This record gives sequence, C-alpha cells and structure tokens, in this order.
Amino acid sequence: MGNILLGLLAETFIHAGAGSNKGAIDLPAAREAASGYPFIPGSGMKGALRELAEQEPKWINDGSSVRKCFGHESSNAGGGAGGILVGDARLLLLPVRSLTGSYKWLTCPHLLERLSRDMQRAGCSNDTLPPVPEEPEDGKLLGTGQDTIFLEERTFTFQNSLPDNLVTSLTRFIPYEDTQGRLAGQLVVVNSNEFTWFTNFALSVQARNDLVDKTKESNNLWYEESLPPDTLMYCLLAERIADSGMSDLATLLRERKYLQAGGNETVGQGWFGIAVCNTDKRKESGDEH
Repeated sequence: MGNILLGLLAETFIHAGAGSNKGAIDLPAAREAASGYPFIPGSGMKGALRELAEQEPKWINDGSSVRKCFGHESSNAGGGAGGILVGDARLLLLPVRSLTGSYKWLTCPHLLERLSRDMQRAGCSNDTLPPVPEEPEDGKLLGTGQDTIFLEERTFTFQNSLPDNLVTSLTRFIPYEDTQGRLAGQLVVVNSNEFTWFTNFALSVQARNDLVDKTKESNNLWYEESLPPDTLMYCLLAERIADSGMSDLATLLRERKYLQAGGNETVGQGWFGIAVCNTDKRKESGDEH
C-alpha cells in the first residue's frame, strides 16, 4: 500500500507527558528539544495503534496480523521487527482563545514547511502540498476577518490573506465535514517565533488531586499540561517491508475512526478522531480519507 498520513483531531484533552517537572507544572507536555513544539513520540503512537488492533476481533483471532504489523519479541537480531514504521505525531494547528470569535486555529510557516517535507517523504504529489507563506511581521498575521485580532492576551493586526489552496490542503487532515467548513474562517498564520510563545504559554494546565478516602483531604496535588481539544496533529506511517499489513491497518482505522493515545485514559483523555490520508499518487484523486 505504501505510506499513509494520519490526520489526528483531538476530541479531548491530550496529555503525552515528558516525565519530568517544569517549574510549577509537575507533568509538562512532551516537547521537541530544539523547537519546543508539543508532540507525541512515535513509540507512544505505535503502542496506541497496536492496542487498537489488539481490541479488534479479526486481529485477535489472527495474532499473526498484529505480529506482522507491529513486531514481536524474538531472539534473532531484528527478527521480531514489525512491518510498519510509525512516526511522531506532530503539531499542525493549535486552537487558541480569541476575543474576536470562539477561538482561532494557529499555525506558522515552519510547521507548514515541515508538513510539506513530510508529505513529500510520504510520496504525496506536488499539487497536494500546502503552500508555505513568508514569515509575517511581528504582531501581524495572515487570515480573514477583523483588522485587529486578540489571541490570548496578545494583539495582532491583519497583514494579508491566507495563501491560495492552504485551507484545501489542510482539510484532508480533518475527519469531519462540518469541522472542515470552519477552517477557512478560523485559520490564522503567525510568524514562527511568535507561534513558539503560544506553544509555551497557551496550553491548558489542569490541577489533579488525590484525596484521602475518609477525610477527603488532599493527599497529593499536582498540575498537568495538556493540548486542548480541537488540536490538529498528523502522523506518518511507512512500510518497512512489502508484506507489512499496512492495508489491513488502514482499513481498521477507517472502520474504528477513533484512537486513544497519551495518558489519563481513565479520566477520558487522549482521544483523537482519525482521517486516513492515502498518499499513493495514483489514488490522490480518489478517496482521501
């Protein structure tokens, strides 16, 4: 089948922890070392996909499908490796509070450039790649609507319209038609330096508490950093060998439509809606999802 891209739209808060505290935040979100962008490591994504497959009766009855796709323990060097490669879930659009509307979906030229490179690596045709705009000036943005837009406590003014075909190229990563229809009015592009500010300071921080059963006194209070609902991410799946089981996995993802990744599953977090994007150039004009 070749490679596929997964669009991942957060239905709930998403917490993929870094495993160490960050100042007042006890459990910060996992971040890329150089850019500081939140992400979900490929190992976590692979585990989430494998757990989904192991819950499917067809895959349970035929354990060889799980082993073929995701690998298994083996005494032979490399003999137990799975047939697919699972990349990190990378950030694409970050929802940010706005006084001029419900919220805005933020992105930046660096994220769009990286998406374009990943899509080329996946084998997407050139006419489906997102246009990468020049960096807007500080305090300015690309978008539609009012001349002045308030994002968190910062003020931005309109510099230019969104690049042609940008909205069209991004809708393939959103699994719902109604949500796709909102993208044009809510998408804004800020420069990459200012986008980093939002990834550092605009994520959700939630207090969690462990109470003593009898007295209900606090036994342990901690703070977690999470990506908010409606965050849009994407993940690249690639075939390592010809008989990888990728087609069966793509069919499963289309049927199940949802994936749980990250922590806090027992309190309802970590759920994504899935868009399966076919990157085979011969099928680009067909069913994308």
